[in-house]
Amino acid sequence: MPPLLSLLARQPDFRRLFVAELVVFGSDWFVMVPLLVLLPELTGSGTWGAFVLAADTGVTALVLPYAGTIADRLDRRKVMIGSNLACLGVLLLLLFVRTPGTAWLAIAVVGGMAVAKGFYSPAASAALPNVVPADQLGLATTLGGSAWGTMAVLGASLGGILSAVLSPYACFWIAAAALAGAALLAGRIRGPLQAPRDAGEPVTRAFTAIGEALRYIAGRPTVRALVTVKSAVGLGNGVLTVFPLLAAVYGAGPIGAGLLFALRGLGALVGPFALRPVLTRRALLLPGLALSMSTYGLAYLGVAVLTWFPLVLLLVFLAHFAAGSNWTMSNYALQTEVPDRLRGRVFATDLMLATLAISISQLGVAAVVDTLDERVILAGCGAVTLLYAVGWWLATRRLSLTSAPAVS
Repeated sequence: MPPLLSLLARQPDFRRLFVAELVVFGSDWFVMVPLLVLLPELTGSGTWGAFVLAADTGVTALVLPYAGTIADRLDRRKVMIGSNLACLGVLLLLLFVRTPGTAWLAIAVVGGMAVAKGFYSPAASAALPNVVPADQLGLATTLGGSAWGTMAVLGASLGGILSAVLSPYACFWIAAAALAGAALLAGRIRGPLQAPRDAGEPVTRAFTAIGEALRYIAGRPTVRALVTVKSAVGLGNGVLTVFPLLAAVYGAGPIGAGLLFALRGLGALVGPFALRPVLTRRALLLPGLALSMSTYGLAYLGVAVLTWFPLVLLLVFLAHFAAGSNWTMSNYALQTEVPDRLRGRVFATDLMLATLAISISQLGVAAVVDTLDERVILAGCGAVTLLYAVGWWLATRRLSLTSAPAVS
């Protein structure tokens, strides 16, 4: 039996966690792609879509420091279930976004969903090393990293197609049903999702716990490097706002927008699997991260000058092949470097920095999307990522991850 199938077959709790993440990510795409197509149709402006994306990431970033503390303090299973159910309840309000005057409601709803998702992600990421044996963590991280890409392919493409064939509102109902399913799957995880805590250990206040994690990161240069690496792609993430507009330029409409998001997801799916051997060669992780960031930036610089849509799709795939590899390599390194008692907070900090970078990029694009050509925006996002990659490499080139992993 292939190793990936064997892992899913022999580790039922990992299988449930993995499938729950597939469902959560799928529901996200059944919201965002139809919404990014719907809002320009209702308002005649791309700005609302950019604000929705910024609300999604910006609100998550604000929540994450506290959410990481919750993931280290409470039952991670219950945190995931509660997050999914809360997200479901807020999502249904999107059914009332039907006129230009209700476009603001989309931003409020996405912000509310972002709060719920902000609690889900650190809990799920921190739980992973507790549901697989240590010698299978690299394989589990690769498969877990593919969850986002898998559902970006399916969710984004189906979201675009069903939005065109049925309606965005049908997609919102599908997303709600998916979140209910994810809560059920998380509830079926039987084993503990965190290491046992000392019953006599005093419960620290949230800000004290956050401070402990920040001191841990500040005192370890390799961990600092790992929690800042995702920001490069984040700062180039404003390209997503341009996807529906770019598809319209090529006359591809909602299906073209869905294809752009789907190729983005396919790249993120294939990247972690293609570079899985790097996870067993720790000395290659940091150089690999620098290369992945640079590839993303160069690919979008290429998209900015192309005029043939199939080649645009190919470069979008390449950019997110690199981004998916970046995400998986940095997650694996963090899971092996950080002890369980701090893992939720460190992952929350990692996600916070990434989502802040995404928000900055999306707000920047929102400010110019109605005045600048789409290709200028794409080139700007690619250049920012490339410059960040060069700076990150210069700052970290003397670091290494050659020591043995220390999962605890």
